[in-house]
Amino acid sequence: MRRFYPILLAMVLAACTKAPVKTITVSNPSSDYRENEAVVVPLSALSLTDANHLKLIDADGNELPYQLIDYPELSILFFATTKAHFSSKYMLVDGKPKAVKPLVHARFVPERKDDFAWENDLAAYRMYGPALAPENPSNGVDLWLKCTDELIVDSFYYREHELHLPYHINYGKGLDCYKVAHTPGCGGWFPVIGGKPQIGCQYDRWEVLNSGPLAVTFRLYYDHFPLTDRDSAEVKAVVTITCMAHQQLCKAEVSVVDADEMELGAGIFLHTSTSNPEIPLAGSPQFSAKGGYIAYAENAVSDAGEPQGRNYAAVVMPAVDRCFVEDNTLIAVSEEKNVMTYYFGGGWSQWQYSEDSDWFSRTGYSARLVREPSTWVVE
Repeated sequence: MRRFYPILLAMVLAACTKAPVKTITVSNPSSDYRENEAVVVPLSALSLTDANHLKLIDADGNELPYQLIDYPELSILFFATTKAHFSSKYMLVDGKPKAVKPLVHARFVPERKDDFAWENDLAAYRMYGPALAPENPSNGVDLWLKCTDELIVDSFYYREHELHLPYHINYGKGLDCYKVAHTPGCGGWFPVIGGKPQIGCQYDRWEVLNSGPLAVTFRLYYDHFPLTDRDSAEVKAVVTITCMAHQQLCKAEVSVVDADEMELGAGIFLHTSTSNPEIPLAGSPQFSAKGGYIAYAENAVSDAGEPQGRNYAAVVMPAVDRCFVEDNTLIAVSEEKNVMTYYFGGGWSQWQYSEDSDWFSRTGYSARLVREPSTWVVE
């Protein structure tokens, strides 16, 4: 009888353990330890039509959050952590998945002159819409600094417009002290003509493609994008931006239509001063065509002239042709013509990056991640 009970217990445990519906093996080919690397697996590769009835667990049995996304095709998105030159296994098993804490957000903001704003757990951004046209905006990217993984965009707009507490002041969770004006700001894109960036205007239309707790994708349409170095000339463009949780950089896919073959680039504006003349900008740029990135660090100062640490910006471009500085802008030009994929984003010394070197190191890591992503196999 004594030998019977261990056998019975093993049979009960085996019956309670659910066999995996599918196993996804993620392999890290690099020398980097990769934490929360985004992995996207099409449902077609899993031979599934939906996954809402499945839980995702790691090799230790821990349940992991995931999201189903529609763009560019119906897929499952999750985040893998894998040691250098190592593989990690993730299993889809039958069961109702836990609710996922939202870590990303994006929306059209009509109450603030048609801004389109978005964020993840690391930073927040906005681009400018039609209602701001009389103020000569650009198609540049505005960076909002945050020091919490909470979603702050809606609360910032609410405080600004309902409570009259400006988001240019830090009330404990971050602030907007980055200045864009008519520049590419923190990673905006542009046509390049004669080596000069052609800074555009506000977007005309918007569309949300993915909306969920871990990833958002939206599309901005530019129906009348001016070319400043070609009198009365303009092009049409479509920009698709994806922002995922835990990822420092957003992905941008640019397509210029109804135009001759044209160089495209992305840039970071190099501010010439701060809002307080007693605080130097102390700008520090880095760029590497071989590494495929441009990056920048500078002193952050509020509108009230108070120091706010250092703010950071970066662009990673997989198919970069060259990098240079023109018109106070750090520029990366793509080898591609009329279409371009790149990654952009910003950070803050009061959240994740205490030193400039931390930011530049992270930018190099992000470039390697884009250049040599982990691979996955379904079993």
